Amino acid sequence: MREAAVKSQTLDKPWKRPGGAAYAIRRVSAFLRPPVEVYEMPAEVHKDADIPVRMRDGVTLRLNLFRPADHEGPQGPLPVILSAHPYGKDAVPKKTRFGRWSLNPQYRIMNQSEPVRISDQTSWEAPDPVWWVQQGYAVINLDTRGGGHSEGRGDLFSDQEADDIAQVIAWAAAQPWSNGKIAMLGVSYLAISQYKVAALQPPALKAIVPWEGFSDAYRDFFTSGGIVENGFARVWLFLSSRAARLSTNLAVERRKHPLRDDWWAGLSPDLSRITVPILECTSFSDANLHSIGSMRAFARSGSRQRHAFAHRGPKWATFYGNEARRHQLAFLDKHLRGQESMEIPPMRLEIRDRGDHVVEVRDEQEWPLARTEWRRLHLQATGVLSTEAAREGAVTFNLRRDAVAFDHHFPEDTEVTGPMLLRLQVATSGARDPRILVGVEKRVAHRMVPFEGSYGYGRDRIAQGRLRLALRELDPVLSTPHQPEHTFRTAEPLVDGEATEILIPLSPSATLFRAGESLRLMIAGRYLEPRNPLFGHFPTHYVPSSSGRAIISWDADHPSYLEIPVIPRR
Repeated sequence: MREAAVKSQTLDKPWKRPGGAAYAIRRVSAFLRPPVEVYEMPAEVHKDADIPVRMRDGVTLRLNLFRPADHEGPQGPLPVILSAHPYGKDAVPKKTRFGRWSLNPQYRIMNQSEPVRISDQTSWEAPDPVWWVQQGYAVINLDTRGGGHSEGRGDLFSDQEADDIAQVIAWAAAQPWSNGKIAMLGVSYLAISQYKVAALQPPALKAIVPWEGFSDAYRDFFTSGGIVENGFARVWLFLSSRAARLSTNLAVERRKHPLRDDWWAGLSPDLSRITVPILECTSFSDANLHSIGSMRAFARSGSRQRHAFAHRGPKWATFYGNEARRHQLAFLDKHLRGQESMEIPPMRLEIRDRGDHVVEVRDEQEWPLARTEWRRLHLQATGVLSTEAAREGAVTFNLRRDAVAFDHHFPEDTEVTGPMLLRLQVATSGARDPRILVGVEKRVAHRMVPFEGSYGYGRDRIAQGRLRLALRELDPVLSTPHQPEHTFRTAEPLVDGEATEILIPLSPSATLFRAGESLRLMIAGRYLEPRNPLFGHFPTHYVPSSSGRAIISWDADHPSYLEIPVIPRR
């Protein structure tokens, strides 16, 4: 009888939350009419298409160059913004015969909760060249090797790609219309492609603005927590192979390298070699792709002039929005023109209490915040998270069917800002290669409060994390007391029935809990979101545990707890 009571209090099915039908209606509406406004390039902007740049090995890359139509006017040589990607620089909005604009289908599939305004020369996730030319910049949009109109066969995330871009930077710096100072700017892959280039330290590269770009392909995307992601990763790999001519089939290679071996290490940049000023967008709304890796790049780059723009808004609406552009422009004006129009803090931090409401935006000096109070919330068998350690207890759940849940109620307004950490004592029974997937949600009046998530998902939780338990070995060099990193190099299967301590880092967040609101921790053997394309987190999919049960236990010497970063109220 007592066991049944415990189960009813602690078991949950987080993939079955109310509100799915209403959300599906909103999603379909945004699919049919995405909030994207396109305007035509005005006559004051001049475009030179498909300018060839020959590489040392004889391969010719091609780029589009945008400048003021009167580019020999009184303003003289211009600072240059460069973006580089394999998606095709000429894949831009075009007018249909009905007078409407064709859009990249991702704007429909991954809908934005706020409006986006771009010119008809804006390629996918690249800066709007018209807007930047109007601010007095020359803009280069480059087809990387094998992409668009560039020759050769390319390799994504490769040293060759970085060297090609560095050569284009040197070419741009030598042109008569250039002032010799180049910056890189762009979202997602157009952010990732900046890291290795900056690590090469080309003399003319004066600043980079990687806007939401992961920094470790294994840890951040393809095999997060050692668990294979075969939803969005599979879609992206297929579409990339269609958009560009590539030498390496990453879809095949990733299956050959289930552990983070030297092949994976070769895809990742040496962040310590990045010494140019960096403005990194470290959003909290892309935990399935860029959030953790972009924060890592901000924290571990070798640059003495590091800045972060932290937000929880929609990805593209934020990038093309007014506030983000003000930060980008002020940063680039300083480092490419020597002009200071506003002071840029080390971190612009945004705190929300729900997905559509910003409580506060303030300047911070570091991450995690130095004044953080690291609070441990201990698991209790009654489904409670308590600041008081439990003497002894355990909960059991089916890895495929259920999640175990624990709640903590805040008696006063509490800001939780920073990364979370989950420490568990776990044993499994009848499980082959088990995985643990974790989510933390905010609850008001017993209902989940939704936040912006990856791929335009509007019902995301505050934070998440995951771990394939056989890959629990910690990296002693990269780990810090509150942010552990796993090596993912050695597999050590669990012994059936034997309790083992594991650490699971959770994605960063910045959330205000009002007095009386609660935090819920959920632990399962499968992803906590539904995959349904209408109301779920499509196309995200992490390979789940195949079977079996998990037992989470604790006692005085072996605690199980969630560590949260509490920021004292000023």
